Amino acid sequence: MRSIAWLGLSFLTVLGCACQGRPSKPAAKTAGLEQLQNSLPDKGELKLDQKLASRFAGLSLGCIDREYPNKPSNILDGDQTVLPPRKLSPAFYGCFDWHSAVHGHWALIRLLKTFPDLPEAQAIRKKLGARLTAEKLEAELAYFKLDRNRTFERPYGWGWLLRLACELHTFDDTDARQWAAALKPLADFLAGRITDYLDKLSVPVREGTHSNTAFALVHALDYARAVGNQKLGRAIERRALDFFKDDRACPTAYEPSGEDFISPCLAEADLMRRVLSPVEFIKWLDDFLPALDSDQFAPLRKAVEVKDLEDPKIGHLIGLALQRAWCFEGLAIALPQTDLRRAVFTKLARLHRHEALRQMFESGYGGEHWLASFAIYLMTAEI
Repeated sequence: MRSIAWLGLSFLTVLGCACQGRPSKPAAKTAGLEQLQNSLPDKGELKLDQKLASRFAGLSLGCIDREYPNKPSNILDGDQTVLPPRKLSPAFYGCFDWHSAVHGHWALIRLLKTFPDLPEAQAIRKKLGARLTAEKLEAELAYFKLDRNRTFERPYGWGWLLRLACELHTFDDTDARQWAAALKPLADFLAGRITDYLDKLSVPVREGTHSNTAFALVHALDYARAVGNQKLGRAIERRALDFFKDDRACPTAYEPSGEDFISPCLAEADLMRRVLSPVEFIKWLDDFLPALDSDQFAPLRKAVEVKDLEDPKIGHLIGLALQRAWCFEGLAIALPQTDLRRAVFTKLARLHRHEALRQMFESGYGGEHWLASFAIYLMTAEI
């Protein structure tokens, strides 16, 4: 659930505050945005229906028990630590790597919550019931507590684990309550780990893959607000301001790198819209992103060509289109109706969504093991 710190403010208050005391936009700037909006193709709003949900469910169900191929990220410190994935992580050993297994579980739960009559519903419950047991999740927690695993899956996997816990916490369902209780000790532990990590992190990681700080903090902050973990929430809000509040002129012209699945600039904006008040956020965004019709912003307007869909690293760019799309949607709703950027962001979100969904089912296992989660997040999460 994507919480927004200013939910208590009425729209009219937000709009009035956003406009008060700010100069009107120059005619040339307004004309440029209008021209850009008119030039962008309108792909329409593609909603997730039960048929597409079943296709997504098939991808996640197809990998949740698939142990190999597997890409472990654990540290070995002796022969006794060389074990098959199912022994190291009895709950989350499928879907190629630990974090993908975690958000694959999240994807199935989200589909079950959204489409309770999905044909795959019973298969989903059976799979999740076999994985999200107290015994297996206790083993996952014990693994994280080992000193050699202090940085295991930090921060990306931590963020997704908390997203999974958040989804279960907000699911009024008998099975979900049982799974949530079993997962809670691990979620509590990783929430504490994130708090400690933020205290020691001097500067944020701004790359476009798993180490990105802002991306993980979005998931962790939504979890903290949903479950009422004020300590974690305050820590994230404080460090987000420390890391990002004074950022200006994000180098969008340098995006993306060739194997990115996260836009560093948009991930940061996605976090800051949760942390700043509406007035503060609009001012911050004005200074942070270049004009949407500028050459500097051009690399973010168009989905990147993916020349090898089945290459597991180059194929990251399919996920980048999905992540950009949900950030564009979030930015659109964070702006008042009178802001011309709102309509541009909406069109850009639809364009990127269309391009990603056109390609994701042809990405082979390198994409199938994780892209469904990103697509489901984009198409079902509350911004």
